[in-house]
Amino acid sequence: MATFCSSCGTQLPEGGMFCPKCGKSKEVQSAPMAAGTGAGTAPAMTPTAAPEGASAGAGVQDNIAGLLAYLIIPAIVFLFLEPYNRNKFVRFHSFQAIGLWVVCLIVNAVIGVIPIINLLLIPFAVLAEVIIGLICMVKAFQNQSFKLPVIGDFAEKQANG
Repeated sequence: MATFCSSCGTQLPEGGMFCPKCGKSKEVQSAPMAAGTGAGTAPAMTPTAAPEGASAGAGVQDNIAGLLAYLIIPAIVFLFLEPYNRNKFVRFHSFQAIGLWVVCLIVNAVIGVIPIINLLLIPFAVLAEVIIGLICMVKAFQNQSFKLPVIGDFAEKQANG
């Protein structure tokens, strides 16, 4: 007798514990009670492999990955790590974070070369950089692709390309 998934209606394989389409576990009914024995028990459901279409170790959510990208090292890792390197949202925030980091390094280097004025400007530049980074982190956490003026356009081209 064929059995079907109670969630999506797909025909379940003979003896299978999980639906091959949606990954829901097959409901196991209690074994009938034999005369003179205690209550019937259901067999233990111990999957040997992750069902098709389900990830074995669910990774970081997109908004969290976008937020973490602004910590620079995760941005580089996300550009090489599956499945994040295929996700446009994570790629956008990774490229924008790297672009923001490069611009901050250049601004700090230019300000650092100017004598005496650098003592006044560097604290304000660093404060502005931290605030911009925090705004980008919050927007990424809110699942928004907040674009910085020039860096955002570059990041968008890289993420889509």
